[in-house]
Amino acid sequence: MSEDVKQAVVVTGASTGIGEACARLLVERGFFVFGSVRKEADAKRHAAQFGENFAPLLFDVTDGAAVARAAQEVEAWLGGRTLAGLVNNAGVAVPGPLLHVPISELRRQLEVNVVAQMQVIQAFAPLLGARAPQGGPPGRIVNMSSVAGRVAQPFFGSYNASKFALEGLSDALRRELMAYGIKVIVIQPGMISTPIWDKAEDAGFGAFDDTIYGPAARRVQKWAVENGRAAVGPEHVAEAVYRALTAPRPPLRISVLGKRAFGSIVQRLLPARVLDWLVARRLGFDEIRKSLSNAP
Repeated sequence: MSEDVKQAVVVTGASTGIGEACARLLVERGFFVFGSVRKEADAKRHAAQFGENFAPLLFDVTDGAAVARAAQEVEAWLGGRTLAGLVNNAGVAVPGPLLHVPISELRRQLEVNVVAQMQVIQAFAPLLGARAPQGGPPGRIVNMSSVAGRVAQPFFGSYNASKFALEGLSDALRRELMAYGIKVIVIQPGMISTPIWDKAEDAGFGAFDDTIYGPAARRVQKWAVENGRAAVGPEHVAEAVYRALTAPRPPLRISVLGKRAFGSIVQRLLPARVLDWLVARRLGFDEIRKSLSNAP
């Protein structure tokens, strides 16, 4: 451990993408970063890449026992001091029309993006200052939500549900933790260029080809991959996380919209029925409905 490191932060889902960018930036700016990964290879790679001010934590956020062990490891390192921050970044995205998404996949989506987030928070909250006595100023919780937690889109309903839930959880938690002085900040990225879009290209949209949504779902998949790859990089989200952790009075929500800022703002301002009409027209739902009504 470097002698000039004064504050420690835990970042979940640090193996790639946004989590990796957050870990890198926070190390560069003087934090000691504990980054959670699920694979030993990622742990070794990051330890070599980020140096002495980074320590990997090997756990899956859905594994309660592993999360508890990681919290104990961090507590031992802190030596009675307070953890400066917890960045809840780990998550998954389950695509597909809601009528056809397997319930087991919907359950997994909510388990990882909602229940596991609270499991991690409960494990690390005492280290952030949710106990007495405290060994320093209270830490902060940064929850990685999404613009998908504000506006829902067809074929991403499972993901939307998880992020809407995380938004509500964060609001309630923020108010409850005022008793301890722990701030809760939500980050709302739009499309961010990360390796997730390589996975999205191979995502299971083919499972829905035989439904009435097949062609529209494929168009949405193509649009999402193309625009995702052309979006701003994860370092922009990392800057927002750094602001959330260090600003004297951070915003309750920080959006990272990049090139699609105007479209995201317009979607929030449009009346719901107008947005419904635009979405239905873009995806050809009116034509589908007409063809179904004319079917013998």
